[in-house]
Amino acid sequence: MMQAGKRWAARLAWPLLGMAITLALWAVAARHLSDVEAIRAAFAPQAGLQALVHLLGSGELWPHIRMSLERIAIALALALAMGVPLGLCLGLSPLFARISGPTFQFLRMVSPLSWMPLAVMALGVGEAPVIFLLSFATVWPIMLNTAAGVAALDPAWMRLAHSLSATRWETIARVVLPGCISHILTGFRLAVGIGWIVLVPAEMLGVSSGMGYFVLDTRDRLAYDELMAGIVVIGCLGFVLDWLARALSSRWTQRGQQG
Repeated sequence: MMQAGKRWAARLAWPLLGMAITLALWAVAARHLSDVEAIRAAFAPQAGLQALVHLLGSGELWPHIRMSLERIAIALALALAMGVPLGLCLGLSPLFARISGPTFQFLRMVSPLSWMPLAVMALGVGEAPVIFLLSFATVWPIMLNTAAGVAALDPAWMRLAHSLSATRWETIARVVLPGCISHILTGFRLAVGIGWIVLVPAEMLGVSSGMGYFVLDTRDRLAYDELMAGIVVIGCLGFVLDWLARALSSRWTQRGQQG
């Protein structure tokens, strides 16, 4: 029991040290940010953390957190619904890959934020352009990792399915998808990170809630302590989402190895 406690203490020591260094750097950067004392004090760690406690306690921040999580969840669901079938087509059909591959690579290299004016013109102001931008940003890692998973399949599995007279859909459902699920989960994890980064600027497109809107609103109100609190929340939520995606991928991999 004592040995286990020591191991946990050793595992926590380095992350805690890293956080302490980060807070120290934050404090130093805030002191050199401006010549105005009030601005320096507002950007300091103590003011930001105090504002964070107040915002969470008053409940003001929770609706913004909920809306951001809802938007990223919808966008990821759409990205999965589009990216997995497209990835399967890329991996299973050389002709489809030759025709669409260059176009997909071109679109993938266009920053999602560059579509913001067109998204607003086509979809109006509100939820639709935000979901579009998030979906556009997150579909590519899912699609490309799915295609990579198909390419990595053992050809013997496909020959076995063919020898058993499996139909095309049976082969995809029982051989291809189970065989490339780990690649899909890797793409999903990458999509979570990309989507969360794009979410904040996307939520500045005329919506009235979400963490991106909250950051923009605090800037306009010159509430810099609340702005720093919002940045901390965005980082914490992104960390938790990435941890959940990693845990899901790791658990599936362990199940596959045990099976």
